[in-house]
Amino acid sequence: MKNIIIIMSAAILLVSCGASRKAVVKREVPTKTVKKTEDLRNLNAVYSEKMSAAVRNLIEDSEKYLGAPYKYAGNTSAGFDCSGFTEKVFAENKVQLPRRSADQANTGKEIEIRRAEPGDLLFFATSGGETVSHVGIVHDIGSDGEVKFIHASTSKGVIISSLNEKYWNKAYLFTRRVL
Repeated sequence: MKNIIIIMSAAILLVSCGASRKAVVKREVPTKTVKKTEDLRNLNAVYSEKMSAAVRNLIEDSEKYLGAPYKYAGNTSAGFDCSGFTEKVFAENKVQLPRRSADQANTGKEIEIRRAEPGDLLFFATSGGETVSHVGIVHDIGSDGEVKFIHASTSKGVIISSLNEKYWNKAYLFTRRVL
């Protein structure tokens, strides 16, 4: 019985945020130096006034889960993993996303980070390389071009982080627009 529980736990671990399948990434210039690019410094920081009602609702729905704990394979307010969080928030707004972050990485249209807006999805390789293993939702863009995103962190649950943070900047892969 103990072995079955261990095997089932390992199987669940393999199908969540730590996807083993590489995402299709087509870009001309590497984006791992996002923090240092002029593109980020020139982003328009005033999105709230021209933000669509659909995006505003999505962001508001994501914020209601701030502080929810991390739970492996979770997709409820009792606990989320990264892709469970994005799937839940988008589903509440009548947009269906695949369950795994690697599959979400093939949804919508890839856009340049300098064109990022609230509601877009950011994808990361938190294990190194270029394999998608984490996803977050662009929350806002500061007047200095700082991209902030809301996501389910394994250590702190649902939080807002900055793409300027060294860890996230190094892990960043690409951005996709679903809405």
